[in-house]
Amino acid sequence: MGQLAIIKNDPWLEPYSAAIEGRHQDAINKEKELTADAGSLKAFANAYNYFGLHRTDTGWVFREWAPHATSINLIGDFSKWKVMRKYALRRIAASDGVWEIKLPAEALHNGDLYKMYVCWEGACGERIPAYANRVVQDEQTHIFSAQVWCPEKPYKWAVKKFVPDTKPLLIYECHIGMAQDREGVGTYNEFRENVLPRIAADGYNAIQIMAIQEHPYYGSFGYHVSSFYAPSSRFGTPEDLKALIDAAHQKGIAVIMDIVHSHAVKNEVEGLGRLDGSPDLYFYGDHRREHSAWDSLCFDYGKNQVLHFLLSNCKYWLEEFRFDGFRFDGVTSMLYYDHGLGKAFGSYADYYDGGQDTNAIVYLTLANKLIHEVNRRAITIAEEMSGMPGLASPIKSGGIGFDYRMAMGIPDYWIKTLKEKKDEDWHPTSIYWELTNRRPDEKTISYVESHDQALVGDKTVIFRLIDDQMYWHMTKGDDNAAVNRGIALHKMIRLVTLATINGGYLNFMGNEFGHP
Repeated sequence: MGQLAIIKNDPWLEPYSAAIEGRHQDAINKEKELTADAGSLKAFANAYNYFGLHRTDTGWVFREWAPHATSINLIGDFSKWKVMRKYALRRIAASDGVWEIKLPAEALHNGDLYKMYVCWEGACGERIPAYANRVVQDEQTHIFSAQVWCPEKPYKWAVKKFVPDTKPLLIYECHIGMAQDREGVGTYNEFRENVLPRIAADGYNAIQIMAIQEHPYYGSFGYHVSSFYAPSSRFGTPEDLKALIDAAHQKGIAVIMDIVHSHAVKNEVEGLGRLDGSPDLYFYGDHRREHSAWDSLCFDYGKNQVLHFLLSNCKYWLEEFRFDGFRFDGVTSMLYYDHGLGKAFGSYADYYDGGQDTNAIVYLTLANKLIHEVNRRAITIAEEMSGMPGLASPIKSGGIGFDYRMAMGIPDYWIKTLKEKKDEDWHPTSIYWELTNRRPDEKTISYVESHDQALVGDKTVIFRLIDDQMYWHMTKGDDNAAVNRGIALHKMIRLVTLATINGGYLNFMGNEFGHP
């Protein structure tokens, strides 16, 4: 193997060539291992077509991977929520802990609620299947259950094949539940009818939707996922989500999903925490199992079954819902055993000091390759703050293969400027440097503020600029100096950030008109 392009193009990486080339080869080797029988990643990533509940020509089939379980029964509306022998799964011989049951057509009906009742050494418990494609919460008891979802007529797409125009990529980041001007949780249909036309009129060519994967705690903004294959039922049905994506495509708008593969919620009844009673089915079994800062569980990317689950998840959202790509959340946390916490990343040595999770790097490389195999025009964006070289470089060059990386230093720069400098101390050369300081071989998504700044214990830029004066002096004809200054700087900050992009620009909903 000749020298990789990312090393050729950056001589400062030469001392770390062994590590870079080693990871590149690890990804090649893992792909060969995973595709030995299937022949390609696209053919390999079909777990959702095998596991979970499926309608067949003769009835129903349900499968679950649960090697530690001693017995599994389906319970639900059909069994009056009691364990019954006729709903008992059998362990498939010569499998790695796969359980299966086949049922006649009349046994289950669309809309039935169900769960697994799993027993293991010393205990039993209710569990939601890992591959459930519809999970709902009871309004009275607040209990989550899987739901049989098999409409008689599949959704009929108006746009058969969508080709996004992403030069440049102009992203409107949004949360369906918070996008309405009424009290309560908004829906997919309300967003399609009320918000999507505004987004199109404002000139955006992409939306990036948060909180799609089902999550038990609404206040987590969708980042503590429990059911990775189920679109959140808080906002409507899977068909409602498809109708929203279809309508966006009709308006020339690409739809990017904020996908969470960096960690999972700790919940055991709703999530994957101890699906078969064991702590390390999908997650690390040692001190790395729990994410200390996020109170969540960390996937073990070294397990082929976990790779099968996550890679198939990428393909599922692309094919079943026709998303146009993904913004991968928490990539920094995935890349490092210490999740990058408290690390300065002041030199290249920090990226190659042995503290990197090579298994996670391999997973991300394969995920990018798979996504572009499924849809060569798909968009992948990394939310990554450490600045690891090659993250958004082509895989063949030695990179990890993302199309873009979030320019996470830009919002930090603007906040620091607003906090620490008087207006007259702002220097154009400093602004230009910070907004254009990036690796020449990587495209970036520039932004003034995302949901991180607008929601997560922070202030929006307009609120930093105007503060409490916005409550009293935002009226036409009210000539208030603080408000006038704030609006002017608000427009300037966004304009100069947009004018210096290298690939794309992102805005979180409401920030374009200065929502507090």
